[in-house]
Amino acid sequence: MNGRVQITVHLVLDIARAFAVGEQDQPFADQIIAETDNLFTLHDLVSRWHEHHARELTLLFCDVRGFTTISEQFDAVGLTALINKLLTPLTNVILKHNGTVDKYMGDCIMAFWNAPLDDEDHIYNGCISALGMLAEMGPLNDRLEVEAKEEGRKHIPLKVGLGLNTGLGVVGNMGSDQRFDYSVLGDCVNLAARLEGQSKSYGMNVVLGPTTWEAVKDSLATIDLDFIQVKGKTSGTYIYGLMGDAELMKNPEFVKIKETIEAAMDSYRNQRFDEAVDLFKEIRVLGNDENNPWILDINLDVLCDLYEDRIAEYKVNPPAADWDGVFIATTK
Repeated sequence: MNGRVQITVHLVLDIARAFAVGEQDQPFADQIIAETDNLFTLHDLVSRWHEHHARELTLLFCDVRGFTTISEQFDAVGLTALINKLLTPLTNVILKHNGTVDKYMGDCIMAFWNAPLDDEDHIYNGCISALGMLAEMGPLNDRLEVEAKEEGRKHIPLKVGLGLNTGLGVVGNMGSDQRFDYSVLGDCVNLAARLEGQSKSYGMNVVLGPTTWEAVKDSLATIDLDFIQVKGKTSGTYIYGLMGDAELMKNPEFVKIKETIEAAMDSYRNQRFDEAVDLFKEIRVLGNDENNPWILDINLDVLCDLYEDRIAEYKVNPPAADWDGVFIATTK
């Protein structure tokens, strides 16, 4: 599906919302429908929107870190302009890769793949979108820095964290008789939001859920992060960091780091804590700014600090002999 058609889908969604509140603009609607190039019919889409379908979806949450501090530099008008400048390029990436923007929540974006139109590569497209969104942040911050200098204020670079998860969700009109709201409900949505919230804790830009990782582990660069019970869940979930594209995945330096992390995690989960500490020290060197092969703003010191602190605590208060390595998160 090309970008033109995907944008058309979003415009038709807006038309559907307008019809739901009695604000239809027939000439505008006719123009948009004419641009679909017969790749799908409006009737097909409307049928999908108003019915509720359970299907596998890939969810993405993106949020700006430290946005409260950044927002204090602006009045309401200036803050609105800043959010528009942020959301526009990130949205373009999502649409380019067949995503559907569910909603904007201030500086946060919620998007999903594989609805309303089918997308066999929805997991890969979601992950590639995350990498593409991160690639937009450098040029965006360059533009914002120039504006800040012109306006005589301090520039605070925008940084985002992302979480992606894949699972069964219910998609359709989640609104009312008065207002149409095409959205998704399900546990897969909640976990995606939790993963975004955990990204900073692990020094990552992007955190993946297990089903998402399973689908891209042989095509994109990823690392093992943790076996964690996120807040609101009653069981553990393996989570992973998305580090880069296929080229990075094949990079010998990255392969060495990935294998060392896997060895460290195995030692940690099997309570060979001294061995794990030695491996995390090695990871610090391999993953520092001078040695690491990736272009993302990823700090493995954060990951190593996290595990060294846990191990220090476990040496004082050892986990049970049958401990499965799960860590229970107390924050979202």
